[in-house]
Amino acid sequence: MDKKVFNTSFIKLKNYSESESFKGWDPYDGLNSKVFQALPIKHWDLARLAWIQGFKRSPINFRQLLLVPKQHNAKGIGLFLSGYCNLYDLALEGETAFGTKEDLLSKINELARLLNELKNTKFSGACWGYNFPWQARRLFLFPKDTPTVVTTTFCVEALFKAYEITKNEDFKNLALSAADFVMNDLNRTPHHSGFLFSYSPYKGNNTVYNASLLGAKTLSLCYKYSGEKIYMQTALKAVKAACDGQDKDGSWVYGLLPVQSWIDSFHTGYNLDAIIMYQVCTGDHQFEENIKKGFDYYIQNFFEKEGVPKYYNNTMYPIDIHCPGQLFVTLSKLNKFKNNKVLAESVLNWSIQNMQSPKGFFYYQFKKLISSKISYMRWSNAFMFNAMSYYLKENHTLDV
Repeated sequence: MDKKVFNTSFIKLKNYSESESFKGWDPYDGLNSKVFQALPIKHWDLARLAWIQGFKRSPINFRQLLLVPKQHNAKGIGLFLSGYCNLYDLALEGETAFGTKEDLLSKINELARLLNELKNTKFSGACWGYNFPWQARRLFLFPKDTPTVVTTTFCVEALFKAYEITKNEDFKNLALSAADFVMNDLNRTPHHSGFLFSYSPYKGNNTVYNASLLGAKTLSLCYKYSGEKIYMQTALKAVKAACDGQDKDGSWVYGLLPVQSWIDSFHTGYNLDAIIMYQVCTGDHQFEENIKKGFDYYIQNFFEKEGVPKYYNNTMYPIDIHCPGQLFVTLSKLNKFKNNKVLAESVLNWSIQNMQSPKGFFYYQFKKLISSKISYMRWSNAFMFNAMSYYLKENHTLDV
């Protein structure tokens, strides 16, 4: 890919995100509407669900009109922090096109401290949730800041990266305390030879492979930095359960319930990311064949030759910005970038041409008819900022 095109795209994204102070809207933040909160229907589960889905599916952004504030989202901040850490590592090698070492270090400290402010303190250890309440079908209303294993894992990984750069023990200790949240507050559902971690401490969402594996990822990272064997032993059971549930062709369904039987791109990438992290942190290589089969399925089923990223294994649309973004992270984590550089460049080029606004932000979803071009800070911009930092990291290494 043309270096100038990439640099222009990434700098525009970086400048846009910084100009917004990393605050923004989210596909699922409809219940933050001050208008909705003033209505009596806020107590009706179907109304809440319809309101959220209406905001999420509409190609027109009604948030400003309906008084949904722009806010920090912990997962988004974790993604930005991870990306700035990648940029700092490049700056040590002389790459300063995206900021001086001092500027990047300042951003790393700022974002890591912000994660400390955003943490939920009502559970066994540090944990993070979303800055909005959300209705899980008709099952349960999750209050604002309900911690999830997904958000927590992204924050933990970023904090450990920040610690490696700053050597600030507060960042490491904050990340390590999240192991107590995973160990003590998440539910466990027996599955095959192990168990699945729940998505949150509350009922529902106990059958999702990627969420469980992200719990294993957090424990694997905490084992690396603490040496606590119970973390490794517990992570192993979650990884075993997920690998036992992997299909023969290398794929994973999203979850065990009938309504969770789809197979999609970026959650497959999450699974591979978590298993390879377990392997790297523990030295246990017994799941190499699962990784190989999973990656082969991922790379062969979710990307067209011309660089168009697919959402599902059996259909292309809607193309969510997570679909191209996760590719660069997965290729980097699995050390597969060099052998797939042509694909990576074609996917990134397509994404910049079709899913980036002239203002710098990335669109939410590209659809066959009417696309959703709303700027979402966590879902789109933070995700692509982190993803593009991995592309830059790998491409820079190849160019040395």
